[in-house]
Amino acid sequence: MSDTTGRVTGLDLPHHDGSELYVSDVAPRLGDTVSVWVRVPRETPLDRVHARVVHDAEPHFVPLRVDRARSDAAETWWRGEIVVHNPTTSYRFILAGGPTRYAWLNAAGVHRRDVPDTGDFRLVGHDSPPPAWAREAVVYQVFPDRFARSRRAVRRSAMPEWAIPAAWDDPVFPRKTESDEIGHQLYGGDLDGVTEHLDHVEELGADVVYLTPVFPGESNHRYDAATFAAVDPVLGGDAALRRLTDAAHARGMKVMGDFTTNHTGVTHEWFRAAEASTSAPERDFYFWLGRKRYVSWLGVKTLPKLDWSSTELRHRVLDDPQGVVRKWLGPDGGLDGWRVDVANMTGRQAGQDLNHEVMRLLRDAVADADPQALLVGEHTNDYTGDVDGDGWHGVMNYAGFGKPMWTWLCDPEDAPDFLGQPVLVPRLGGEAVVETIREFTSHLPWTSLVHSFNLVGSHDTTRIRSLVGADSRLVDVAAGLLMTFPGIPMLTYGDEIGMEGTFGEDGRRTMQWSGKGWDRRLFEVYRSLIALRKRSRALTHGGLRWVHAEEDALVYLREAAGQSALVHVARAEHEPIVLDAARLPGIGRGRASYGDSVRVRGDRVTLTADGPGVGVRVWSTSAQGATGGATRRGKGRRSR
Repeated sequence: MSDTTGRVTGLDLPHHDGSELYVSDVAPRLGDTVSVWVRVPRETPLDRVHARVVHDAEPHFVPLRVDRARSDAAETWWRGEIVVHNPTTSYRFILAGGPTRYAWLNAAGVHRRDVPDTGDFRLVGHDSPPPAWAREAVVYQVFPDRFARSRRAVRRSAMPEWAIPAAWDDPVFPRKTESDEIGHQLYGGDLDGVTEHLDHVEELGADVVYLTPVFPGESNHRYDAATFAAVDPVLGGDAALRRLTDAAHARGMKVMGDFTTNHTGVTHEWFRAAEASTSAPERDFYFWLGRKRYVSWLGVKTLPKLDWSSTELRHRVLDDPQGVVRKWLGPDGGLDGWRVDVANMTGRQAGQDLNHEVMRLLRDAVADADPQALLVGEHTNDYTGDVDGDGWHGVMNYAGFGKPMWTWLCDPEDAPDFLGQPVLVPRLGGEAVVETIREFTSHLPWTSLVHSFNLVGSHDTTRIRSLVGADSRLVDVAAGLLMTFPGIPMLTYGDEIGMEGTFGEDGRRTMQWSGKGWDRRLFEVYRSLIALRKRSRALTHGGLRWVHAEEDALVYLREAAGQSALVHVARAEHEPIVLDAARLPGIGRGRASYGDSVRVRGDRVTLTADGPGVGVRVWSTSAQGATGGATRRGKGRRSR
């Protein structure tokens, strides 16, 4: 971010990332030759640049040459060619000459020392690349029981025996309530209710409805599936899902499902067969500690864990046309992708670790069923050892986006816990937030990063409105980060109207369609930011260059072919940040696309904030993208 003298180094270091400005083919195939570029400011002259490319675990060096067509008075662009020799081909750059003399450039930045390979850039040559539509998607997560009740919804008197029926306006059970009671409180929302309110989702601008599980179970969350072969009758059954997917597709929207590869419920037809007979083929689907004792997810007895060493289990989940993966995808099934629950634990039990094998097989099965389907794995913690571009298209990016943003935006007087963490989330400055993001995101391929769900909350966490405390403008900041960062933005139903919730289950409140308690100003913030993202190639396909970070402000550039966007987010008032407009060619022709905190006058770009807020300026550039650099006036100097 800055060197030991405190000198600002926001955009005056060499840069490369996996976006279209720096990689000629962002979805290559095995054996392809791909051009890569490094941009170097003229005040950092270099004599030589080489790419260190790893083939079959052995590095070799490829020289780069100056690309005069892209170079100008401000920057020199270096170009080289890399062969995608392995399905995941890692590379970094060694820089030599001038004051730099010797440095490595990898996905975490520039280093004047040797660094491990884990932060290298990666080209992914896979026969089934992620679907093109996902790069421009905005995901709206729905917890079906709490979103809406249709006229077709099951009456309270007809609810399952396990359910504790609740009226739509009843409060969610408090946290101290027994966990089974929290899970059994059933409001009766259904899929036709979702269909009836697609107007709301469309008006907001989201275009992917992600449903938490719709298979029957004995809980309101349905992660304890009793079968994968049918939709829960309480939700309207198979026909209701078809009505929803047809209605969504007619609007140009997608629908994603959710299922568990790590476990089923104890009422699942497979587990019941396995319990009934030790000779049943389903017996091998689970881990057994005796005749009746079995391994379960984190010791929760209602969730027996699946054993992926079973060939028959793999067939029924992955290969069977009527299995969960294939039955519900594509034109016949209606769904446009899967989010996989507890993806990080799948195939792992004591001495067994089949996780990578299973996720690759799952990806192949999804691609075979529907080449345009998206596959996202749930990882609530460190995903860096599990995402190499050949399994999940992306992950739920808690570690590299969600939690860092919590540490920047949480209420310092009432910080929440994070998914069971035994200490409260600390409030950190912008420098620490950027370092965290860079460290996590440098460990996965760019294609995986941009196909991951960025989120500041979900059905499992504190709501963003409750997280930030009294000032709702901090939700604006969270929304601004979601809609301008590389990746797929995901918001949970009700975030756009300021719905609150102090922990996961508390956040699963019912949507009040009467408009009671709605923050309509906040809805307009989300709607406007989503619209900005949708019309900006820089925000959907651009790379990421950090310009500046300090205690209360973050500034970054998103650059694509022909367009750039400068993003300024502030969590509090800060002293003006001044950038050199001459090093941001064309920014003066742009306009304030959102907010008014980015101001251009003559040779200066000034970023100001009198409180929490977001400013975005988008402008047209030459084909190779904008160049840039930064200066800083005032205290708290920190940038990269």
